[in-house]
Amino acid sequence: MLVLGLLLMAGAAAFAGLLIAYNLSGGPEYTVTLLGSEPFTISTLGAFLGGIALTLIFGLGMWMLLAGTVLARHRGKKRRRERETARQATAERDALAGRLEGRGSSADAADETAGHRRPAAHRPQWLRPHGHH
Repeated sequence: MLVLGLLLMAGAAAFAGLLIAYNLSGGPEYTVTLLGSEPFTISTLGAFLGGIALTLIFGLGMWMLLAGTVLARHRGKKRRRERETARQATAERDALAGRLEGRGSSADAADETAGHRRPAAHRPQWLRPHGHH
């Protein structure tokens, strides 16, 4: 959207600039010269309405440029929030896993000395050893 807005603005400004530069001699009815060719003849009313149209196109380009900037900024903030939420969830998961490992360490040592190993709570069922429930 940013690029399209910039292109519309640049195109409208370039077209208006070329029309003014090549058509400084005016009158009630005159032929427009643009890049060495004479594409059309225009009246004063036509020149006025053409100016309004170019201004509207330029304004549309400006609006698209600003809207694209606001959308890009909004998306950036949303991504930062999602990353921060993911970091917090990861830290919380790691803290809980550390507490589980720390709490069960004495019971695990007693079970391992007896020849039995308790399955870890964070392992899926299909990874736990069979027969030791």
